[in-house]
Amino acid sequence: MRTCAPWRGRCGVSLRSGVLLLLIPPFLLALQLLVVGSLLPGVARVWMGLEERDGGVAFSVISIEPKRSSPHRGTPSRRPGVAEEAEMDDGQRRGEGARAYEDENEMHARQVRKEVGPRALEVQLWAAGEPSFTAELNRIISYITRPQMNCSKVLSPGRAQPAQSPAAPAHWLLCAEDWLLPATHKTCVAYSFSMDGGDADFLKTVSGLGCEIHCFDPSNSNASGGHLGNSLASNHGDGGVVSQHKMWLEWRAPKKRAHKRRGNPGGVSQTLADIMAALGHHTVHFLYADLLSGEWRVFQNWIEAGTLQNVHHLVAKVHLQWAGFEVAGRDEEVLRYWFSVLQGLQACGLKLVHSSAGEGHSVLKQTVANAHSSYTLSWVNTRH
Repeated sequence: MRTCAPWRGRCGVSLRSGVLLLLIPPFLLALQLLVVGSLLPGVARVWMGLEERDGGVAFSVISIEPKRSSPHRGTPSRRPGVAEEAEMDDGQRRGEGARAYEDENEMHARQVRKEVGPRALEVQLWAAGEPSFTAELNRIISYITRPQMNCSKVLSPGRAQPAQSPAAPAHWLLCAEDWLLPATHKTCVAYSFSMDGGDADFLKTVSGLGCEIHCFDPSNSNASGGHLGNSLASNHGDGGVVSQHKMWLEWRAPKKRAHKRRGNPGGVSQTLADIMAALGHHTVHFLYADLLSGEWRVFQNWIEAGTLQNVHHLVAKVHLQWAGFEVAGRDEEVLRYWFSVLQGLQACGLKLVHSSAGEGHSVLKQTVANAHSSYTLSWVNTRH
C-alpha cells in the first residue's frame, strides 16, 4: 500500500485530484466507485481508505489499474478506455498515428501486390451476348488498333534518342517519358526473343541506351551453352553487349515440359520468370517478342505467374492467321480467348501505346478485308 498526502504533489493521484476528492462527501464517493466498478467489467476493484495524518486526511489508493488479460497466445490486446486516451500526451498520439499510417500503407502495398501479382486468366463475356465470329473479331481488332496512352516522347526503331514523333511510320515504338525510362545510375536490362532477325532495330535501340542485352533463339548456333546453367552465365552486366542464348520461352506446366524434353532432348526452354531468376534480374526494362504464334499461351503464363509486374516495356507481335500453339476451339471461342488474354495484360498494368499492322488478311484461315494476319503491339507498364 502506497500512501501520500495531497499537498505533496503526485503519488498515485495528483494534487488537483486530491482536492476534488476532498470536496466529495465520503458516502457519495464510495457510491460512485461501487457503481463504476459494477458497470465497467474491465476495471478492477478500487480500494480507497481514509486515515488521519498531521491533522489532515490522506487517501490510500491501493489499485485503480484495469484488469490485465492473461498473456495467453491469441488473447486480443485491450483497447485503451476513454479516460486513458485523454491522458495520452502528444508524443504518444503521434506514435499511434504513425503506426496507423504505416498499417494503412502496408494494407495499400498488399493491395497493389494483389492487383499486379499472380492472377487467374479471366475469360471475358461474349461481345454480343452469344457466340458470334463477327462480333468477336470486331471487338479484338478495335482493341488492338486503338492506343490507350499517348506519349509526348518516343523511341523509334534503331534510334536511342527520344523524339516527339517518329520520322516515318514505325513498326514499333517505346514510350520515352522520363518516368518510364530506367534511371541513368541503374542497370538497364533488355531481352529479345526472335528467330527471324526482326529484332535488329530493337537491339540497336537498347544498345544505344546502354542496356545489358540478352537474345534468345533456339536455332542460334552461335549461342553459348546448351542448357540453362551455361547458357545464362555469359556477359552478365555488360552494357551494350549482346549475350546470345540458345533458348526459348516456355509456358507449359512442369509435367508437360518434362514430356516435351524427352521428345526433344536438344531443345531448351524456360519460363520468363525462370530465366530472369537465373540471370539475377528482378526487372526487364525492354522486352521484344516474336514468338511465331506461341505468344498467346506465353502471355497467359505471364499473367498467371505475375511476371508482368517486372516488365516495363513490351513489344510483341501477335499472329491471327491460326489459333496458336496449344489453343483450340471454335473460331469465335479462340477470338474470345485472345481478347481475354489482352484484357489480362491490361489488368496487369500494360497500356497499348502503338500498333502496326502486318501483311495479309487471314484471320483463323478466313480472309477478312478489315483485319490483318498479324500486328506488332507496343505496351508500357504504368504500374512499375
